[in-house]
Amino acid sequence: MMRYDNYKENIEELILSKIREIEEKENIKVLHAIESGSRAWGFASPDSDYDVRFIYVRNKNFYLSLRENKDFIDWELNEVLDINGWDLKKALKHFHKSNATLFEWSNSPIVYYTTDEWKELYERTACKYFACKSALYHYYGTAKKNYYDYLCDDMVNYKKYFYVLRPILACKWIEEKKCPPPVLFDELVNTVLEEDMKAAVEDLLAKKVKMSESEKGPRVEAINNYIEKKLEYYKSIVETMDDDRNTDWDALEEEFRWVLERFCR
Repeated sequence: MMRYDNYKENIEELILSKIREIEEKENIKVLHAIESGSRAWGFASPDSDYDVRFIYVRNKNFYLSLRENKDFIDWELNEVLDINGWDLKKALKHFHKSNATLFEWSNSPIVYYTTDEWKELYERTACKYFACKSALYHYYGTAKKNYYDYLCDDMVNYKKYFYVLRPILACKWIEEKKCPPPVLFDELVNTVLEEDMKAAVEDLLAKKVKMSESEKGPRVEAINNYIEKKLEYYKSIVETMDDDRNTDWDALEEEFRWVLERFCR
């Protein structure tokens, strides 16, 4: 942990101190701060870093400027912490696009800090702006890229299997349930993974959590075959789906003004 030795037993305390530091130095209000990536998904390696993401709001004058101001904050990137966040306006624009990553941030099982305002905003917004085709396209594309980039050699990084299996199962969830998929990999496995694949995936996960980020093992043919069939299937599904995005801006405009009234005096 190097310069974070004092926080070995309580990384959450360190992260909360960073959030307070960001608020003070950037003159912002953090609305929601969570863990994303492999720790939130439930398959972190022993040496995984902490991917902290947050949504924030600035003072009202920031939003009244004619200039295109920066709408994100990259705060820290090292061997322990990866911290960055989006401005509220950017986040709402991504809700309009049905951005799958933003839905994951909103549903992360590891929440470092949140507000009632963010909870209410998400509850009112999610059902209106989640689009099955956009989400399927995102998860299918993620699975396809990671599979062909990392899992076609004889020796492969086992962590990458979960960067492919998780989005494939997210596709299956969306196809069946027509709503945002859960963030935790275990919940996807228990709910939508076929019974005849569970033993192979659980065995792979048991091996993976004991391995370092870069460690490799022999390719698992049964899982590779499963992935290839699913990629072919979801390619055909996403290509023929109708675009179901909500193109209306009014609800998001109302949410934006509602938050500004509460935090931007």
